[in-house]
Amino acid sequence: MTVPLANTSLFRKDAFIHGEWTPALNGARRAVHNPATGAEVAEVAECGADDVARAIEAAVAAQAQWRNRTGAQRQVILARWHDLVMDNLDDLATLIVTEQGKPRAEAAGEIRYAASFLLWFAAEAMRGYGDVIPPTNPATRLSVIRQPVGVCAAITPWNFPAAMITRKAAPALAAGCAMIIKPSELTPLTALALAELAHQAGVPAGLVQVLPGDGVRLGKALCASPAIRKLSFTGSTQVGRILMAQSAPTLKRLSLELGGNAPFIVFEDAHIEQAIKSAVAAKFRNAGQTCVCANRFLVHDSIYDDFATRFARVVDRLHVGPGNAPNSVIGPLISAGARDKVETLVRDAVTKGAGVLCGGTRDRAGALFYRPTVLREVTPAMRIAHEEIFGPVAPLMRFGTEAEAIAMANDTEYGLAAYFFTRDHARACRVAEELEYGMVGHNTGLISNEVAPFGGIKQSGMGREGSRYGMDEYQEMKYVCTDITDPGA
Repeated sequence: MTVPLANTSLFRKDAFIHGEWTPALNGARRAVHNPATGAEVAEVAECGADDVARAIEAAVAAQAQWRNRTGAQRQVILARWHDLVMDNLDDLATLIVTEQGKPRAEAAGEIRYAASFLLWFAAEAMRGYGDVIPPTNPATRLSVIRQPVGVCAAITPWNFPAAMITRKAAPALAAGCAMIIKPSELTPLTALALAELAHQAGVPAGLVQVLPGDGVRLGKALCASPAIRKLSFTGSTQVGRILMAQSAPTLKRLSLELGGNAPFIVFEDAHIEQAIKSAVAAKFRNAGQTCVCANRFLVHDSIYDDFATRFARVVDRLHVGPGNAPNSVIGPLISAGARDKVETLVRDAVTKGAGVLCGGTRDRAGALFYRPTVLREVTPAMRIAHEEIFGPVAPLMRFGTEAEAIAMANDTEYGLAAYFFTRDHARACRVAEELEYGMVGHNTGLISNEVAPFGGIKQSGMGREGSRYGMDEYQEMKYVCTDITDPGA
């Protein structure tokens, strides 16, 4: 069981606690499999509650030292971590392809995206500004300072096993916090490799720790500890609700990036080629397994048939295959359960009258490969119009007026991302403001980057990651009032 890496130090299979590689105290291990082939890749430590306790103790000690370092000192270490990630880009991409399945070009893109957060927050470490408030009483001076929130925990998903770690750990470290990372059971190898590079960059022992293991057991232990002051989670809305309830007794600060049901609206005046190119990017990246994937395509009646035909023609040419295949665009779904869900949603839609323009079946590349699919004449009566697909299926729906499109787009409990295409400036302003989503793409299907705030509203969560606002999630504001009168005067 091995992965062909140039830097063999990155292939780690134990937990990373207090700066050391260590098996779980209970000796348990869990197999990691390649979703493209089903082959076992490694057996990784399966941590338990006792390991969480060890990691928390180490984090508390590391936090006490790290919080007193200057922003300039934190910046140097974060920048080194960034450089090491970029130096090892090929190996890290290989790990993602192996345990997560996405095509190599996408995996390399994720590593660059992950590294961008380290560099961005290295700079933000120097900008923990406070405020001086003009007093109403001339005998007082009022100020606001920012301090690290404390020891933090991150529970990260399998679909972006590198980027979801750095997007959380980088601002935590920049703000002066320690971070305990619980990666997905399906993709722990990338997280462990990032921990090795953090160690090589000089991140102090106990400041960044990685605990592979069962999400239910470890999540409960992290939520129960009063020493964990903040929890950041990316995953399903259902699990987010559970973690929120488990964090209530200790009143933790929470960042929750949860499920989505993103609308992709194409108005009659849109540039159709631009919309189609963006639709492919927004829907089929990572085989449709992203939280901001376009989930419902709302197309104006007057261009619906033209858009559907041209879009399906492009989608039908997308090559399906293992991530290491040179022409692969669509990799495998992460599990049999994910594949079964996609098949169930497509079957329900077809049974209720939807037409299949392309795809709609498994691909011969393997058991977890599903052909990129376009469905036409999808209606609100179909499950696929309301449920998060998390697979390479694009359901097309019709609308007639701007008001109808907005109502259809907002008719969901979710509010993560939305996309719309129009060349009318006035309409663009109206629609962007009326869409009930935390992020909106206008004439683009790619919105994620390190300099802008990422996050949703409604049942898609709370808090923001990336950008200067991402630092706020890891800092407390402290108000200081000073009486400057001289008691002896």
